[in-house]
Amino acid sequence: MTTEKPVEITIQGLTRAGKPFRPSDWVDRMCSTFATFGENRKLRYSPYLRPEVVNGVRCLTVDMKLKERNPEGFEQLMHFAEENQLNILDEAGNSIAVPA
Repeated sequence: MTTEKPVEITIQGLTRAGKPFRPSDWVDRMCSTFATFGENRKLRYSPYLRPEVVNGVRCLTVDMKLKERNPEGFEQLMHFAEENQLNILDEAGNSIAVPA
């Protein structure tokens, strides 16, 4: 039986204990950390991170391509999720451990 690796994961703005994570703008902060300035001098979010609201909860969807394109950034993001005990979901919406 082969276990497929997720194409995307979602980091919820909820702790594993079910409490809302603060500060409430954490998703925006994470996205701006990975953003760059375009030729038009406007901030562009990384194509590998997508802010979302799922069932009323702020979330950050992470394309797993980030792991190969920016391994240090991916590791930093996973460390942040683990350190803050944030719930991580696979594509089917199941809680998963922090991807290595």
